[in-house]
Amino acid sequence: MEIPLGLCAPAAMPAIPFTRIAELVFPEQTNHHGTLFGGVSLALMDRAGYIAATRFTRRCMVTAAFNDVAFGKPVLPGQLAELSARVVKTGRNSCDVMCELVAEDLLSGERQMAVSGRMVMVSTGDAAAPMPSAVVSPPPDDKLTQFVEVVFPDTSNHRDILFGGEALSMMGKAAFIAATRHCRMTVVMAASEEVEFRSPVKVGEFAILTARVLMTGKSSLRIGVELDVEDPMTGDVRSSAIGRFTMVALDDKGRPAQVPPRLD
Repeated sequence: MEIPLGLCAPAAMPAIPFTRIAELVFPEQTNHHGTLFGGVSLALMDRAGYIAATRFTRRCMVTAAFNDVAFGKPVLPGQLAELSARVVKTGRNSCDVMCELVAEDLLSGERQMAVSGRMVMVSTGDAAAPMPSAVVSPPPDDKLTQFVEVVFPDTSNHRDILFGGEALSMMGKAAFIAATRHCRMTVVMAASEEVEFRSPVKVGEFAILTARVLMTGKSSLRIGVELDVEDPMTGDVRSSAIGRFTMVALDDKGRPAQVPPRLD
């Protein structure tokens, strides 16, 4: 029997994290028209759907179908593809996940719905076990930049542990997005400082990136970034790395530009 979701749930139900992923669009991901390939959009949606379904069920999930996919506005190079996914219906061993891809112009702040669709995710585990009852946490505060990534083998070493450099790349991306959203100007990394690695991230685990503006100077921003790791089967979360990054805003001529102050 399928169970529609979205009704008010008892407070005793466990809350699962809100699923959001973020991908900066580069020219090699676009077609001859200069817009993001539809297949790349679908791959991003599939990743977000997998994370959302796994977090909800705490089972091994695979994609069974894509339904009602609608392409709206094209996504351009340099834009941020931000995807959110949520479970909207469950069956005995499956769940439907609604996914939306919003294209954000990081310099203007303009956001447009680009793609939406519904996926059917099926459990490969014990179908006799009932689907869990859970509610999804609300999106994080707008002052935070937060997204989740899946750790794949090609980013890991021979022990199936995420390379430190890949972790820094994820943290740098989070810092870049947070800084650009704050000042809506081109930003570059000037320094990374006090990066502390606390625990490894293994293949298949979820890396949760959270970035916030800590302070601003005349043309610089200090961004704090936390990397937490989530066990997809248990939901246990632990701290993996923390760091601070200094980003500098540039004007159209590539010179340091004044940034707006941080607002509490």
